[in-house]
Amino acid sequence: MTDTPLIAVMQHGLNDTGFVEGQNVAIDYRWADGHYDRLPALAAQLVQRRVACIITIGGDVSVMAAKAATATVPIVFLLGSDPVRSGFVTSLNHPGGNITGVSAFQIELETKNLELLRELRPNAATVAVLLNPSFPGFEGRVNDFQAAARSLGCDITVLKASTSGDIETAFAKLLQARVDALLITIDPFFFNRAAQIVVLASRYAIPTLYARREFAVVGGLMSYGSNADDSYRAAGAYAGRILKGEKPGDLPVQLPTRFELVINLATARALGIDVPATLLARADEVIE
Repeated sequence: MTDTPLIAVMQHGLNDTGFVEGQNVAIDYRWADGHYDRLPALAAQLVQRRVACIITIGGDVSVMAAKAATATVPIVFLLGSDPVRSGFVTSLNHPGGNITGVSAFQIELETKNLELLRELRPNAATVAVLLNPSFPGFEGRVNDFQAAARSLGCDITVLKASTSGDIETAFAKLLQARVDALLITIDPFFFNRAAQIVVLASRYAIPTLYARREFAVVGGLMSYGSNADDSYRAAGAYAGRILKGEKPGDLPVQLPTRFELVINLATARALGIDVPATLLARADEVIE
């Protein structure tokens, strides 16, 4: 899976402000395909082309690369983290500088997803989290998950993956660790390998919670996160407003208004899981 369908949603946001690709605006795409070390060179290329605005959709690593490449070209980010805590903006209401965007704050909230997993599997003694050690803030996220697990009275196993082969190895370790449930964390690298991850979760019969609806659609058990369409459309609209002359530092960082719980009942039945009625009642979408 890639974010290609969401790029079309972002373009709709541009359209909302009067810009249509191929008519009055050109979009120059650069993809790192999960290879974060490529991002600085890609950002530098865009700056050299004297683009009017850069939209970053790869989380903190993409913003870091763009921010290092220019202090003048407007940057609109799509993030799952707190941009103030990451040092990208001075405040949410008044970002300042050349950067603004949309933040789902999901990295700050993802430890709460452990509570959802425990509600799904109340007797789970050990929960695994899949993290990319190449993604910024790795150690801090590990500490946050460990603290959350202690508060819930369960053990946590951290699995690391930054390549497709690592993902295969991580799932193989699940049996050794006797893990009862798995959480897939926020990371563009994992988003782009959704099909691989969902297939492995099915092969190893491990109840898994994902951060985006797209995983549940392709067979993942359950997902919880902000509405990606809303975020991409908002980012496109911000880019359009900047093209019309507004300054990014004057545009408040936008926060999510919708969080969605999606449950795939077909996958639950295949795993022999009876989804609690309390979860089904709160679900925004149930896939049969």
